[in-house]
Amino acid sequence: MIHSMTGFAVQTRDLGPVSLHLELRSVNSRYLDLNFRIVEDLRQAEPAIREQITGRLSRGKVECRLNLQTNNAAPRTLALNSGLLAQLADAQTKVQAQFPSAKPMSVGELLRWPGMLADDGVTFEQMQPAIAELARAALDELVATRGREGEKLAEMIRERITRMRELVELATPRMPAIVVEYQNKLTARLRDAVATLDEDRIRQEVALYAQRIDVAEELTRLTTHLDELERILKAGGSAGKRLDFLMQELNREANTLASKSPATDITAVAMEMKVLIEQIREQVQNLE
Repeated sequence: MIHSMTGFAVQTRDLGPVSLHLELRSVNSRYLDLNFRIVEDLRQAEPAIREQITGRLSRGKVECRLNLQTNNAAPRTLALNSGLLAQLADAQTKVQAQFPSAKPMSVGELLRWPGMLADDGVTFEQMQPAIAELARAALDELVATRGREGEKLAEMIRERITRMRELVELATPRMPAIVVEYQNKLTARLRDAVATLDEDRIRQEVALYAQRIDVAEELTRLTTHLDELERILKAGGSAGKRLDFLMQELNREANTLASKSPATDITAVAMEMKVLIEQIREQVQNLE
């Protein structure tokens, strides 16, 4: 499947006291460009998420937002660290034995002591598996979104390919008649302009001009490029850069066709081809 570089995904996980919220947004870029906006409490999750994204995507500017929200409705309990409390009480007794005038610790000071209070909140280590699963689900959603968008773009490109094939088929049978027509016109002009010119020289000049206006080779190469374009679309995968190069080749052949053709109807065919190629090129810029 052909994938677009444009997509969006959002996933949320409720872990009781907290909720995880992950958003992935992607737009066009020549390369894979990752931008993370993660709350400080979850900053450690960035390397693992980065690894997952680089394993699934090859192009696009991707923004990853990971937030942590507290569920105020969820009941939470506090517990004193009884072991630490006993140690502080013992230390205070010894200090007051040496310094009777020392002021005892207040309840507030005890509660603010590092490690004194523990709650039933979720640690980062406990959230890690949920974050990994959340990232996988969001990436699945993003890839699916990019795939649906890519298929729409591919269908539009196929429609342009069909029209370009019609134009090639329209131009191909016209070329022998155009060459003969211009050979006759050029012969007559040469005879009128130079009455003494050798007939062999006239034939040589006419043949040389006929070669210059013959676009059969360009029409054949256009068909070959269109075949390759369809093959790449059918193969799927990361095809944006290959298709972009192919657009350059198609445009080169269309330009040559327009410049070499002496007939207005073939020139019109070449100009319509250039419009179709530009329309395809604009959409190719969106493909991974």
